Amino acid sequence: MAKKSVAIKHQLHEVGGESLDKAQARKAGANFEWHFGRVSRLGYFEIAGGRSVSILWEEGGATSQQGNISDEQWEIFKLAFKTTGRIAIHSDVEGDMWMYDYRFLEAVR
Repeated sequence: MAKKSVAIKHQLHEVGGESLDKAQARKAGANFEWHFGRVSRLGYFEIAGGRSVSILWEEGGATSQQGNISDEQWEIFKLAFKTTGRIAIHSDVEGDMWMYDYRFLEAVR
């Protein structure tokens, strides 16, 4: 007799972004955290590998990334820079390297 696969569905019983964050982290099986910053400079440098972004982080510190910025990430950085300047990243990277983890990037109002 063949086994039936059972699809497990999860429902949130709380309201708000924090409960969604927790649910996403549980599903991913990792410790994801939100980090917030402000885009302070955008640029384009052919020699340095193309696009460049500088970010001041609310947790302290600043980063500058030259090159290796995808079209999608660039659009989010431009949107943030033209409006409030604020961005958020959702990262599971430990240490200070989360500052360069742009997998989950958002412009913030």
